[in-house]
Amino acid sequence: MRFVPSPRTVSAAAANVTHKLVHGRLADLRPMPHALIDRGPSRSIYHYGPLDGEQHGGAPVLLVPPLAAPTRCFDLRRGCSMVEHLVDGGRPTYVVDYGEISFADRHLGLEHWVDDVIPHAVEAVSAHSNGHEVHVVGWCLGGIMTLLAVAADHELPIRSVTAVASPFDVDAVPFIVAFRPLLNAAGGSMITPLYRAFGGAPATLVRWAYQLASVDRYLTKPLVIATNLADRDFLAQIEAVDHFTSKMLAYPGRTFGQLYHRFLRANDLASGYLDLSGRRIEIATVEPPVLVVAGADDAIAPVNAVAHLVDLLTGAASVRFEIAPGGHLGVLTGRRARRTTWRLVDQHLAENDA
Repeated sequence: MRFVPSPRTVSAAAANVTHKLVHGRLADLRPMPHALIDRGPSRSIYHYGPLDGEQHGGAPVLLVPPLAAPTRCFDLRRGCSMVEHLVDGGRPTYVVDYGEISFADRHLGLEHWVDDVIPHAVEAVSAHSNGHEVHVVGWCLGGIMTLLAVAADHELPIRSVTAVASPFDVDAVPFIVAFRPLLNAAGGSMITPLYRAFGGAPATLVRWAYQLASVDRYLTKPLVIATNLADRDFLAQIEAVDHFTSKMLAYPGRTFGQLYHRFLRANDLASGYLDLSGRRIEIATVEPPVLVVAGADDAIAPVNAVAHLVDLLTGAASVRFEIAPGGHLGVLTGRRARRTTWRLVDQHLAENDA
């Protein structure tokens, strides 16, 4: 093991530190070029790449982020952007952006996204791409909401679904299990007045919760950066993740209440269904092919929590489960995702284009 850095390492580290001091950052955070094609309540649909709506390399892809996360999760930075990867591969690529969530949106429940936002986004993408069916790729809650939308409406023009880091059994999430006594205290009523008073979960609280789930990485972050000063790509990734985390959004009150009571406390999704607006949506009725990807080091959606989805997809045309390296965000758009998760997605899309 080398304890004394080589002259080349020292030179590279000095160059990186100087560049950051002069230019402010190492990461190229320019978003990929995009254009608005559709807009509605809590949704803006953007198209990346060629703006003519023509097909250039297979059926279109719609990227669905989770609530409270900016769409930059799919376009983290140049050189490590799933959007950039898909567009460079000739794939017509779109994303749905929920916009800012305010106190006025506190009445919005999961029904809004499952029955309105995601279906309208799918239909808008299909219309913009000359009626082609759509591949949908969802991360975390985005994958969960997508599958609920597909199960609720079998007429949607969807060709395939990919769910990345989407936990369907929160009993397999250690930090949820650890906090469950608090969540269930007094029938869950201890937290309910708080999110009702705030109209949801404020963006700051969401950011803290995201960081708390991987607190060990945040505690060791200064040391890790210091030992990797010569690795420009590593430092750029750290900057991009920090930029993404700083842009976290709020959860609307009613939706947060449903997630809190139905997902975290009752773990309804583990049973393969969710009761929503007086009807039961069953994951077993999902018909398109589904790719399920779990992060090997994911603390928010551990492998077993994600793998449980495979057992629920009994009606899908095909189901493929893969474990890729990375944590919750890393499995989607980490440096190793370029060689793992993105290639899995490419294969899944190509296999289901015809």
